[in-house]
Amino acid sequence: MGAYLLRRLIAAALILLGVSFITFVLLYVLPADPVRQIAGRSATPATVESIRQQLGLDQPFLVQYGRYLAGLAQGDLGRSYLQKTDVATLIAARLPASLMLMAGGILCELALGLSMGVIAALSRGRFTDQALMMASFVTVSAPQFVVSLLLLYVFAVRLEWFPIGGYGTLAHLALPALTLGILGSGWYARMMRSSMIDVLRADFIRTARAKGLSRARVVLRHALPNAALPVIAMIGIDIGVFMGGIVVVESVFGWPGIGQLAWQAIQRVDIPIIMGVTLVSACAIVAGNLLADVIAPFIDPRITLR
Repeated sequence: MGAYLLRRLIAAALILLGVSFITFVLLYVLPADPVRQIAGRSATPATVESIRQQLGLDQPFLVQYGRYLAGLAQGDLGRSYLQKTDVATLIAARLPASLMLMAGGILCELALGLSMGVIAALSRGRFTDQALMMASFVTVSAPQFVVSLLLLYVFAVRLEWFPIGGYGTLAHLALPALTLGILGSGWYARMMRSSMIDVLRADFIRTARAKGLSRARVVLRHALPNAALPVIAMIGIDIGVFMGGIVVVESVFGWPGIGQLAWQAIQRVDIPIIMGVTLVSACAIVAGNLLADVIAPFIDPRITLR
């Protein structure tokens, strides 16, 4: 286990280095000029050049990237051009909201998707199976803003069960998390159905049935844990996606997550914030995948980490 974790950590460091390099290159060749955003339209050429020198944006690419890596090695994500605040401080202020939305969204995805997938697998070929798979197709195809606005109109405006927007309580979390759950449940339902059907054909399932075990015990004790392994890998990916921010959902519900911070930075060409959010998202994806790999042996002892 120790050697495996060491290899994965080294691979993670190389991945993050590659992500930082590619992102830095893309931002370097971007036609938009962050200095113009800072100086304003009425700034003189001398003022623009002075700001460019102060930020070090007049230096060659390798010098800029090397300086960024040196700061990154010390835990410094840079300083926002426009907000004049450390990027780490800005991200840390948004992190609790993003973590809360991530946890709520994944729980809703699992509750809806796994239930749909198991029921569809147990009803394979019947109307229930076809209806659930059609519903899963609709959920993965629906635009985020449509589902968000529909839930907002029904449950917040018409029924007044939840607040229209904001952040701070479980009531505020309910609709954004449910939106993410509906949008992502289709992927989990299809994956779970496929995996469940394969497991139900296995020899050990037939043996369990031959021993006289009830259908519920066979499904919950024997089939479900084995069928859930591919789902764990999907959760690891979702952790990174949600930590990167769900911009549309956050905007509709006024959720102060990392997604809104990233969108504002992109509009203003605030390069340090864009770099910081990208690296945080990449770290979340790497950590999520590593966590999924570490958990897998506890679910299926046949899996070994080498």
